[in-house]
Amino acid sequence: MRILALDIGQTRIGVAVSDPRERVASPVCVLPTNDVLANAKSWRRVLEDWEPELLLSGLPYTLSGEEGSQAARIREVAGKIGKAASLPVEFTDERLSSQEAKRSLRESGMSERDMRGKIDMIAASVFLQAWLDARNSSER
Repeated sequence: MRILALDIGQTRIGVAVSDPRERVASPVCVLPTNDVLANAKSWRRVLEDWEPELLLSGLPYTLSGEEGSQAARIREVAGKIGKAASLPVEFTDERLSSQEAKRSLRESGMSERDMRGKIDMIAASVFLQAWLDARNSSER
């Protein structure tokens, strides 16, 4: 099953995808949040290209493990996206995924300027990979 991960922000949504065997997460793109909510052509193209069976949305938790202040908004937005795409939505902890994405991009030699627009899709691939790894280890 192919899974599409969404790092939902107020301005942008980072998108990552799993391989069909649910082993590897890869960054795909970053789209304007309004385009995804409006079911714009760019978003429909992502859905057509990857044919996901599940949307996985990152959910902001506090460091103590509670849902963060933005969690209700993310749940609502993800629900709208899932309904419009006729896909089920699951949620996963996205704590520190943006920091991990920035660290990874910095280590690859990117400047802060070069990182803009890439962080969100890398963050989506970080929490998707963690979700896949946890799911695969529980199947053993």
